[in-house]
Amino acid sequence: MRRRPTTQQSESLPGDPAAKRVRIPWFARWLVSAPTRWLGTGSSVEQNLTGGTHGLSYLRNLARGNRIRRQASFEKVDDRHPPVLLIHGFLGTRGSLYPLERRLVAEGLCVFSFNLGALNSRDIRASAFLIHRKIESILSQTSVERIDIVGHSMGGLIGLYYLKKLGGHTRVRRLIMMGTPVKGTWAALAGVLTLGLWSKSSWQLLPRSKFLDELNQGPLPPDVEIYTLAAVRDWVCPLPSTRLQGATAVTVPLGHSSLVISDEVFTRIKTILRSPQRATRIATADSAIVDGELTSNTEPASAENIPRVVAGRRPARGARR
Repeated sequence: MRRRPTTQQSESLPGDPAAKRVRIPWFARWLVSAPTRWLGTGSSVEQNLTGGTHGLSYLRNLARGNRIRRQASFEKVDDRHPPVLLIHGFLGTRGSLYPLERRLVAEGLCVFSFNLGALNSRDIRASAFLIHRKIESILSQTSVERIDIVGHSMGGLIGLYYLKKLGGHTRVRRLIMMGTPVKGTWAALAGVLTLGLWSKSSWQLLPRSKFLDELNQGPLPPDVEIYTLAAVRDWVCPLPSTRLQGATAVTVPLGHSSLVISDEVFTRIKTILRSPQRATRIATADSAIVDGELTSNTEPASAENIPRVVAGRRPARGARR
């Protein structure tokens, strides 16, 4: 029985010239867009070049040392805009956070930073106790009862220790930790090999150190808003080392030093500091980061205007809040 002819076209064979005519336009578009994809805005090369520029700027400001002229003023301090304390990290100085301090002051905020030693390499507990005394001194000169803290790298651990172990939860409204190794970092081995004989903090920064085990015991204070601001390209404090259960996580496609210099990071910090205060810290469902975006079904109530936010973990079922 003879089959009727069909109008359906058969698939092109690999050697068919028509198939080549279809593939060539696709390959041409891919080839033309390659320079933009590899070298354009948001590309890996562009981000690495930006990170290098930020690194040089960080070192230049680090060389300023601890002699930074005080710019704080109590005139605009109130409960909505309390004083902001900046805490620099390991081997840092007040100058290393000067770009951030200058921008926050230009926004009308009352900003402080303190001398934590020539290169901030002392015991983290001792630095936290010093911060405790300084904060009491600041608040005694104002009409407010709480302060905001922004800590870079080890500076975040100093703030967190003050919060959890020295009664700082009654004195702090918000804590922002930028590139802080909450779970430790193996990059601290460089400090151990060079400064380990007289720098206790270099040992405390190692993963599973006694200090970090002590710090991570117990829940976070529910009446303090805690944020972890981490950089995807941070080799000093990799992204997993910055995760803190119960905190709100924000990620940026930058490096460690860029957290202090970047315009994007400054915008996020300003948004957090300016946002309305929550009545209590709200736990949300488990989340994960996919290209810096929230993947859980629930968002923190106060994070509506903060881009690329990842919420903390929900307490175990049956646990007390």
